[in-house]
Amino acid sequence: MNKQQIKQIAQRTLPSPIHRWVGSQLLGDKYCPPTGMVDFGSLRRLTPISQGFGYDRGLPIDRYYIENFLARQAEDVRGRVLEIGDASYTRRFGGDRIIHSDVLHVVEGNPAATIVGDLTNADNIPSDAFDCFILTQTIHLVYDLRTALQTIYRILKPGGVLLATVPGISQRSADEWADYWCWSFTTLSMQRLFEEVFPKTSVEVESFGNVLAAIAFLHGVATAELTPEELDYSDRQYQVLITVRAVKPH
Repeated sequence: MNKQQIKQIAQRTLPSPIHRWVGSQLLGDKYCPPTGMVDFGSLRRLTPISQGFGYDRGLPIDRYYIENFLARQAEDVRGRVLEIGDASYTRRFGGDRIIHSDVLHVVEGNPAATIVGDLTNADNIPSDAFDCFILTQTIHLVYDLRTALQTIYRILKPGGVLLATVPGISQRSADEWADYWCWSFTTLSMQRLFEEVFPKTSVEVESFGNVLAAIAFLHGVATAELTPEELDYSDRQYQVLITVRAVKPH
């Protein structure tokens, strides 16, 4: 008797929980519960488990991907570095390679900010100034993307590196930035947008996530609630986070 025959017998005779267990044991990830036998468990609800991306439960899943990306590109975090909001990633990944740290914020009142300005109206930000720009989870809040990318290119030194991350599959924020959220992205949209400003050979775009990570992130489930194997499996059909590394040529 083959697996398909066993599956058909189990489907006719076994209660749903036992059927799911037998099917998963026999077929693993290839097991597809028949119609009516999907177990939604804690996810069968109309509101998310956490409405704050999972911060109240631990490290959000998108931050797992962001921090892994920055860790892999840590050698780029050097010299004069610009970061949005605060300098936490600059300090964490740059260490003693940092000569000078700047923080950009869009409005007055952030005590960490050394520069107040908008990437779409940024005459006060000097040109050819930064060796690295850490731009995490910000571009989706800017409606005029092309102007912002032109500013980013202008303020990087020749040879300077942009390390950017943007949301793909995501809930929207409910905080002070909710009214600014304009976009979600794909690897294709990021590649094409950045290639309008940076040379094609200087742009590297990646995506991270899979169907389980996407469902968990939408519910606000935290990183620690999935295994590293579940988080690190990458499926381009389920792009939770997109990263961009772009270099301004000499």
